Amino acid sequence: MASESFKNSSDTDRGGRKGRDMVVFSFAAIVTATDDFSNENKLGQGGFGPVYKGKLSDEREIAIKRLSKTSGQGLVEFKNELILIAKLQHTNLVRVLGCCIHGEEKMLIYEYMPNKSLDFFLFDETRKALLDWPKRWNIVEGIAQGLLYLHKYSRMRVIHRDLKASNVLLDENMNPKISDFGMARIFKQDETQAMTQRVVGTYGYMSPEYAMDGTFSVKSDVFSFGVLTLEIASGRRNTSFSHLDKTVNLIGYAWELWQQGDALQLQDPTLADSCVVHQLLRTIHVALLCVQENALDRPEMSEVIAMLINDTMLLPVPKRPAFFFGGTVSKSISVEGKAEGDSVNNITITQMEAR
Repeated sequence: MASESFKNSSDTDRGGRKGRDMVVFSFAAIVTATDDFSNENKLGQGGFGPVYKGKLSDEREIAIKRLSKTSGQGLVEFKNELILIAKLQHTNLVRVLGCCIHGEEKMLIYEYMPNKSLDFFLFDETRKALLDWPKRWNIVEGIAQGLLYLHKYSRMRVIHRDLKASNVLLDENMNPKISDFGMARIFKQDETQAMTQRVVGTYGYMSPEYAMDGTFSVKSDVFSFGVLTLEIASGRRNTSFSHLDKTVNLIGYAWELWQQGDALQLQDPTLADSCVVHQLLRTIHVALLCVQENALDRPEMSEVIAMLINDTMLLPVPKRPAFFFGGTVSKSISVEGKAEGDSVNNITITQMEAR
């Protein structure tokens, strides 16, 4: 396997630093900040373990991701983020302030995002009204800029592999920040794709070549971005979408509407008063280009951004997307460490068949 998986980490030095900018927090400081990990401070639960809100002695608010002691995969994810995050800095990536290692306890300390994650608003019938079209378009563009940085402009080429609404955090101004790099992989400069025996990520956001063959590349993230963009436009989840009596997911429904010339019907009804119609239609068009079945047909993120912001740029006609009309489903899917509403940390697909 050519790509690096960050399984090695250097020891924390005695000066209280980890790497160049990684601060090592004492366990006592984290216990105090979270009021001994009280339920009142619990923000959520993932396959890796719980996340807590905390306040440091200098009044800074933080978020603490506490690694589950029984999660072997979580340890790899922890090392992944610890090493990777110190080398990545972008306005659309969440900032990790440091870590805490105490016996079997391993924690990552993040900047606190007061508006939680995108899915907290997007899929809630009341809160989604707070996301008008200008905010949603800003979120789409910000996610695209963050991915472009990971794929092209960071010190290394990084494939996120688990881009989805719950892994996009929102700051006080509703600006998006991509989070959770536990499943990310580094590519060497001369690499374009790699394969893995263990497919990780969230079903419904995974590209077909990754879900079925374990092959991943920057185009895997592009596919996930396309799915997420369709969700942002429609306010509906790809994985739980249903339309009338048809077994069609959100991607298939969007493709149907596009072919019929009715793509505007995909619009979230709460956007009626704020929608810029030509911008929404262009966004849906770009999203359909991102979810095309063949990875070679999908644009790179630099092209995605150019197509989104340049209204005069002619867009190619999208080809049929992956998982059309429900696409393919697995006869045997093994899920490890999955909490309600959270990532599928490990998926083993033993046989694929048409629905």
